[in-house]
Amino acid sequence: MRRSIKSWMLLCCLMAAAALMERRCQGDGITLDGVSAVSIGRGGTNLGFADNGSMLHDNPGALGQMKGDVMLQLGATALFTQFDYGDADNVQQRSQNQMYALPEFTYIKRLNQQWTSGFGIYTPTGFGSIYNLEGPAPFGGPQHYESFGSLTKVLFGASYTPCGHEYVSFGGTIGPAISFVNVEGPYTLQGPTAAGLPGLLDLGVEGAGLTWSLGASCQLTESTSMGFSYLAQVDVDADGEVGLTSPLGRTTYDTDVEVKWPASVGLGLKQDLSSRTTIACDVIWTNWSNAFDQFVLNLSSPTNVAYPAVAVESFPLNWSDTLSTRVGIEHRLCNGHIVRAGYVHHKSPIPPETINVWMPGALENAFSLGYGVHMFDWDVNLSYMFSVGPTVEVGTSDFIGGDFDNSVHRNKSHAASISFTRTFGTGEKSY
Repeated sequence: MRRSIKSWMLLCCLMAAAALMERRCQGDGITLDGVSAVSIGRGGTNLGFADNGSMLHDNPGALGQMKGDVMLQLGATALFTQFDYGDADNVQQRSQNQMYALPEFTYIKRLNQQWTSGFGIYTPTGFGSIYNLEGPAPFGGPQHYESFGSLTKVLFGASYTPCGHEYVSFGGTIGPAISFVNVEGPYTLQGPTAAGLPGLLDLGVEGAGLTWSLGASCQLTESTSMGFSYLAQVDVDADGEVGLTSPLGRTTYDTDVEVKWPASVGLGLKQDLSSRTTIACDVIWTNWSNAFDQFVLNLSSPTNVAYPAVAVESFPLNWSDTLSTRVGIEHRLCNGHIVRAGYVHHKSPIPPETINVWMPGALENAFSLGYGVHMFDWDVNLSYMFSVGPTVEVGTSDFIGGDFDNSVHRNKSHAASISFTRTFGTGEKSY
């Protein structure tokens, strides 16, 4: 009874601390609130769980608490975006509704009583939009704006459970991360080279970097577990080409840029209210300010001699560090099926002064539902999450040229996910 009361107090303190910190911090930006159907269905909560393959990404320490000897998981999330934009030259315009497929794969194997290993592929972060808008001078008339960016992680992980202390496990992952960034449309150069020069931009870069993480999982009582995770910042050395058309003519530059994807720290608690009902809360801080301060393009070897031989272009972002509070519940029905629900709060990290049509991402609240069933030796899980943000009104934009001055942004997204999980060995069902 005392342990149960302490667990409840810990859960309440975690949620209260998150509520207080929300007043100072802001949210998850362009990071998806969960990478698999199970976690998405319960509001992205996963740090205190060991019942699905995406724990390898979210908290590798949980591998040692897995039921069974082997876990295989296949899944995908379909992300649908719905962005609206308006300014003096464009009555509120809706972007082309886009669908992005985000696959995930996990294989986890218990090697012995102390060691568990895993391999997985995930795409937790990305952005994209397509608009057809009235362009700014001197590129008036209908213009095409398009963007796409993503980060895919290939993870090799392991966890260690100390002998005689089976209630706690420590883990980590390491592996390559692959990133793509494409931006197209009218764009006024921000400098420091040729600041204020209007142009039509066509940027495409890609590259790879190193990703790693650390995690811990602890079974506090029979009904309470806690998880901690640290996902390191991913620095990607990307290169490619930039096409630029301006009053000086058309040119193509070779370019290289360091694309940074932010680090995060998370703490989660899971509490079983009964043999059928579980609640959870995760709090995740994301270091956007260090990663999304600005994109600096180093340009060289122009194909047009009218342009400088070497140039530097700085794309302003100035995002804020963020906090995400996730709460979820799941209930096992009498027939063995399971239902889930969750809520996520994360204010946008994007200041109005740097929000733009290429990286809208101003989402604050997310609501989710999930459903799971065990059939043909597989756990089949479905989930849906709806995310919505406030209307963002921009007065004077930080972008030189006034392209986004006096503009209005409205953002929504829908995520539908499915996963198939199978466990082998002792305690085969993962929930």
